[in-house]
Amino acid sequence: MTSGALFSLNNKVSLVTGACGLLGRQHALALSLHGSKVVLVDLESNKLETLANEIESASGIECFRFVGDVTNTASMRRVRNSLLEKGMSVDILVNNAAVNPHVKGSKIDIDFQIGNLEDFSTWDREMDVSIKGTWICSQVFGPDMVAAQSGSIINISSDLSVISPDQRLYSNSYPELDLGSLKPVTYSIAKTGLLGLTRYLATLWAKSGVRVNAVSPGGVFNNQDPEFVRRIELLIPMSRMARVEEYRGVIVFLGSDASTYLTGQNIVIDGGRSAW
Repeated sequence: MTSGALFSLNNKVSLVTGACGLLGRQHALALSLHGSKVVLVDLESNKLETLANEIESASGIECFRFVGDVTNTASMRRVRNSLLEKGMSVDILVNNAAVNPHVKGSKIDIDFQIGNLEDFSTWDREMDVSIKGTWICSQVFGPDMVAAQSGSIINISSDLSVISPDQRLYSNSYPELDLGSLKPVTYSIAKTGLLGLTRYLATLWAKSGVRVNAVSPGGVFNNQDPEFVRRIELLIPMSRMARVEEYRGVIVFLGSDASTYLTGQNIVIDGGRSAW
């Protein structure tokens, strides 16, 4: 097998949840550019249409889009059944959907209360999307992979699955907001919990030819506040945040025959931050 064929995803069907997010778009594009048909799942219908057109224009390969809720089993089963009606089943599942409060531009992008730990009251939402959603998608699409004796599940975790968030990156930069900690406790727990689910499914389905791995990206530069960027770059041996396209390669690798003996692992891609 040539090196090109090793990474080919021709005749594969890939499903990406949270496809319209910053990295979801990159995962979908990478898979499509390497030959896979891509199924986009997200809650935002307008963004889905735009993204599908963009990916089809870039790769020339048909893209399928579904408005779907990963926390709802019936919603995901509808996606599966619609694909089966088209004669398709999922070969590569990228569990990317998540809730991630983050720094965006010069402001903090927050859509729920964070505050201090003793006041924190929004546990269910993040756990539902990250943990329950990943489990439901694996439960719905995984058995078809088991039946086919082939498949790859890629769970998108975070560098905060192996290190704790450094709250100093946020709180001192925005004292007027009195937020306490920007990264809530649920983010660390959910992303760490994904590693346990990854290992569980990897060992459960290993003999059936289904590989299950996690990817833990570090922070991605997205025009954040310059002071935030300066602070976080001091924590990274490579002295910079990731470029948005730099995680494409690992997604293709994990979906392709280049990784046929890799399962149950967490691949941390953080510019060396967790090595310090």
